[in-house]
Amino acid sequence: MSELPPCPECLSTYVYEDGGLLICPECAYEWAKVSVDGSSDILIVRDANGTELKDGDTVTVNKDLKVKGTSSVVKVGTKVKNIRLVDGDHDIDCKIPGIGQMGLKSEFVKKVAD
Repeated sequence: MSELPPCPECLSTYVYEDGGLLICPECAYEWAKVSVDGSSDILIVRDANGTELKDGDTVTVNKDLKVKGTSSVVKVGTKVKNIRLVDGDHDIDCKIPGIGQMGLKSEFVKKVAD
């Protein structure tokens, strides 16, 4: 079994792996796993304008999106905070106000300047 590095925030040794992330249970810090050769397994996701997105970014929806299985619609301009990038058919996991947990495709969002 390989040795996981300590948490860069609190230096805890109780780090565990979850998919492509390493997570510290003591301070809840998450960071990308780095492979043995030093390269990072970071997923690069770009918004509709080609701007690179990162975990924790805030984005706005640039098209009305129907929510499957309901009559709800995510309206243009809806601000979504604290996104999480994932690998799969939808690039973004997020919580949308008034709708709840949802997966979005990056082609339908635009990054909000910080």
